[in-house]
Amino acid sequence: MTRTRAAVFGAALIGVTLLGACGQATQAGAPHPTAQQQEIVLAQQEQPTPDPAAADGPVLATAVVTGLGTVLTDGKGLTLYRFDQDTANPSLSTCDGDCAVKWPPALAPAGEVQAQGVDQGLVGTVEREDGTKQLTVGGWPVYRFAQDAAPGEAKGQGVGGTWFVAAPDGKKAAQAAAGLTLTTASVGNLGTVLTDKDGMTLYRFDKDTADPSASNCNGDCAVKWPPLLVESDTFEVQGVDKALVGTVQRKDGKKQVTVAGRPLYLFADDKVCGEAKGQGVGGVWFAAKPDGKKAGV
Repeated sequence: MTRTRAAVFGAALIGVTLLGACGQATQAGAPHPTAQQQEIVLAQQEQPTPDPAAADGPVLATAVVTGLGTVLTDGKGLTLYRFDQDTANPSLSTCDGDCAVKWPPALAPAGEVQAQGVDQGLVGTVEREDGTKQLTVGGWPVYRFAQDAAPGEAKGQGVGGTWFVAAPDGKKAAQAAAGLTLTTASVGNLGTVLTDKDGMTLYRFDKDTADPSASNCNGDCAVKWPPLLVESDTFEVQGVDKALVGTVQRKDGKKQVTVAGRPLYLFADDKVCGEAKGQGVGGVWFAAKPDGKKAGV
């Protein structure tokens, strides 16, 4: 197995509208809404924020946004942001009034904060001027953007030179290099799994071997389960331990990406990111976790 030379990402994008490919974190596979549906969503976002105590499932998750890789989202898959005029130590939100209408704060539930794909040790809360508690990640208060109508959108990136998409560690999301091949996202009840650059779920095959790395899915199998291929051993990864990442040569001579020695595959029946229709197929196919182990098992 050949280890990759995975590069580190640079500075954040500024003033760019990013329309991502990724689907919802908790309702995987939902298509992008029509213009009429988007108007409804925007109208709903202008209403008072619902009681977070009624939240079901994770209130913090991760997803893949085109150009930024893995980012922080709320439980519905909507992109979360941080504001340069806030502070992280101590945590302080300075966005109130009209600002909070345009940038609704992500409020904490009454009970325990459930996070998926986010280090629980980085998650906290800060009390706002109105007495509500806002979620923080890495000390930074996090917000939605009222003009983001669907998961994968990041229209607030770089607004005013002070608003930036939040990375899962609370820092500013960095621009993903053109060669990004492997990253992670929250997928339904499977938790955080490996995905390709477009947020499509990646799988592992029980009939393969990890030591030595070997792919046993060829021919018709490889049509249904396309291998994640690269041209060389040098490619970009994000949110994955680079020491676990490598490649294996397939029977046709092509290079397939591996994590912890396990070859990785897509599933032809997954049509949008956030789907994981291949989970458990034949009792031998499973979504892969960032450490290469089986998800949901």
